Amino acid sequence: MNAALLIDASYFIAAFLFIYGLKRMSSPVTARSGIVVAGSGMVLAVLASFLYTLDVNPAAQPHLTTNISLAVIALVLGLGWAWRSGKKVAMTEMPQMVALYNGMGGGAAAAIAAIELIGYKTHGSISLTLAILGGVIGAVSLSGSLIAWAKLDGRISKTLRFSGLQAVNGSLLLILLALGAYMVSQGGAVAMTVFIAFFVVALIYGVMMTMPIGGADMPVVISLYNAFTGLAVGFEGYVLNNPALMIAGMVVGSAGSLLTLLMAKAMNRSVANVLFSNFGANGDEEQGEIAGSQKPVDAADAGINMRYASKVIIAPGYGLAVAQAQHKLYELVKLLQDAGVDVKFAIHPVAGRMPGHMNVLLAEAGVPYDIIFDMEDINAEFKEADVAIVIGANDTVNPAARSNKSSPIYGMPILNVDQAKQVYVVKRGQGKGYSGVENALFYADNTQMVYGDAQKVMVAMVQAIKSLGESH
Repeated sequence: MNAALLIDASYFIAAFLFIYGLKRMSSPVTARSGIVVAGSGMVLAVLASFLYTLDVNPAAQPHLTTNISLAVIALVLGLGWAWRSGKKVAMTEMPQMVALYNGMGGGAAAAIAAIELIGYKTHGSISLTLAILGGVIGAVSLSGSLIAWAKLDGRISKTLRFSGLQAVNGSLLLILLALGAYMVSQGGAVAMTVFIAFFVVALIYGVMMTMPIGGADMPVVISLYNAFTGLAVGFEGYVLNNPALMIAGMVVGSAGSLLTLLMAKAMNRSVANVLFSNFGANGDEEQGEIAGSQKPVDAADAGINMRYASKVIIAPGYGLAVAQAQHKLYELVKLLQDAGVDVKFAIHPVAGRMPGHMNVLLAEAGVPYDIIFDMEDINAEFKEADVAIVIGANDTVNPAARSNKSSPIYGMPILNVDQAKQVYVVKRGQGKGYSGVENALFYADNTQMVYGDAQKVMVAMVQAIKSLGESH
């Protein structure tokens, strides 16, 4: 079997593993094995790339040792950093890591485009156009993902909003299109200053596009840049005539695009609205006064009340991840179940800071999949619940989204926790949600606030329920 046939066969198997692994990731039950399957495909694709050394153009032969050495060094550094960071990363920092990895993928695609364009190695206007598109999308994904990472990590706390911002971003996009069209018209043979300007403007555009976006939209932004990275990799795979890159890029790009659309739909907003509006910019300035007051309650009293309830629905949010309280929460759930309480989890599509954040958090604690429900599957059950407990969630449970047309989150589908007979909200303080919008749920007649770190609150609830058993 010659090298080309062996490479093609390896790439075909790798592509199958990518697709099959992604299919298995669609279910929580098989997600772990799906990651292993897709990862095996990536290992195979990387190893198959070294088979190109068996059939090297004579002109490139003198550089073979150097290139192999650089590839091995890059693999060792990448694997070492990824292994170390993957082992160390806390669940609360997982969104930052995803954003960072998205950026690295986009940067890699942009680097491939840069090498192709500098050496004028593309053949034909289609390859040249795709190389340029892959380069600009990869560069935007790189800088945009880095800004998303910095925002999620608290390194950038401000949003960039000023009059004329959209005009500035529109101008940058037009400049990019003009530079790209000029490069295509010249067959790629342009001055280095044009080439540098093209990538610099692309990087600036990624920054300017992401800086105005508020934290409440970060799950959608992360998903969008994931799609961008896949698209860029797919384009560059075509330019390099590499089937594995093409298939992997298109799979990631299409999956990321669908996820982005689904998440935007879950917020009742378009992707354009996420990218070009100032969600949460008005805060509660136009919402008017919220009737009622926040009513505090002791964690032990709330725990005892749940012990004597028939049905409890839990709505987790980012505060649960921050407190790392998922294990104590599951201990509480098991105590309630032992007492005959029907306990379920309600997951909003954009709960947390990235797609599926809460599902991963609960899976880490060993919570069974059959008691975890998506919003559309459980929302009708809240009116049957004796108790709904909100842990660290805010915007995703705000009833103003249903009733207050002046609220920036009006129209966003929410969990119907306010329809339960009794609502407990576990919260560290009286701050607003990530979107900067005041939550009307906290002032409702059937809502009581359990102030404190979620970890400590769960401990107090567990102890209160255990003490009931000891006293009988």
